[in-house]
Amino acid sequence: MDFSSFDATTWATIWATISLVIFIGIVIYFGVPKLITKMLDDRIAQIEEDLVQAKRLREEAEALLVDYERKRASAEGEAEGIITAAKEEAKRLADDASVKLTELIARRTKAVEDKIAQAEAQALGEVRASAAELTVEAARIVLSQQMTSKGDALVVKAIEDVGAKLN
Repeated sequence: MDFSSFDATTWATIWATISLVIFIGIVIYFGVPKLITKMLDDRIAQIEEDLVQAKRLREEAEALLVDYERKRASAEGEAEGIITAAKEEAKRLADDASVKLTELIARRTKAVEDKIAQAEAQALGEVRASAAELTVEAARIVLSQQMTSKGDALVVKAIEDVGAKLN
């Protein structure tokens, strides 16, 4: 082989190749590929562990979500039940109040009607008594003017009888 025909670029390429081979040999000798492989394996293991943990956290989150959705639905159901019960209780109380108010109005109306009837009866009784007294007095006056002194005792007795019968 004639090395004299090589120019500087070729020599540079040859030396670069030899240097590369020596560098690769040194790297292999010191176990750099094993270190790189170990680092990559460790990183892969860490990523796998992170993925497993992320999957576990996701499953826990989904379980919590399902639990909270169930609790929310349960709470909504309870709230609807409470609202329904409150509406029914309010309606029942309103109905009871309406019935009691109607009864109170009926009792008061009856009491007022009774008082009016009693006042009417009392007024009617007073008018009758007054009319009877006036009638008796008028009859006494008329009879006393028409009667002689002999019939005074008879007239007084008749007037008392009329007065007693009218009352």
